[in-house]
Amino acid sequence: MITIRDEIASDIPAREALLDRCLGERRTAKSSERLREGRLPAEGLALTAERDGEVVGTVRLWHVAAGGVPALLLGPLAVKPELQGEGLGKALMREALWRAACRGHGAVLLVGDAPYYARFGFDAGLTRDLAMPGPVERGRFLAVALRAGALDGASGVLVATGTVLPTVTASEPVAQAA
Repeated sequence: MITIRDEIASDIPAREALLDRCLGERRTAKSSERLREGRLPAEGLALTAERDGEVVGTVRLWHVAAGGVPALLLGPLAVKPELQGEGLGKALMREALWRAACRGHGAVLLVGDAPYYARFGFDAGLTRDLAMPGPVERGRFLAVALRAGALDGASGVLVATGTVLPTVTASEPVAQAA
């Protein structure tokens, strides 16, 4: 049985290994990564799919804005290769979009396979006045409005707006295990 739940700190090493396996080590060179690096995902919108204690899928959403209009950036979505085609990616997407809507978010953007994401309502037409902070194929830059008019007035390059990861400096004490 596979369970979709909130991501926890102990999922991170397995999540990163899964992402490397599914997307390749060059995944961090993508323009979407510029909007994620140094940030925390949106609260309640970092999900893990688990089976028998193993991380088998992941999806996260991140706060962004364009022209002052808030939205979420989805990604990456990954499923263990042996389980691809069994509906787990679809289940993760539906759960992520449902949770985003329940939390009052108006729109979700992503860079991905248009035919795959069209089943969830994603459309390149909604991003015609938007740009990523780096190169991206226009037909892969997609959005879905969770609320009518959520992207009205959105234009320009997406910028990260989420919580910045805390940094520890050399002068700060580090907690030691007892």
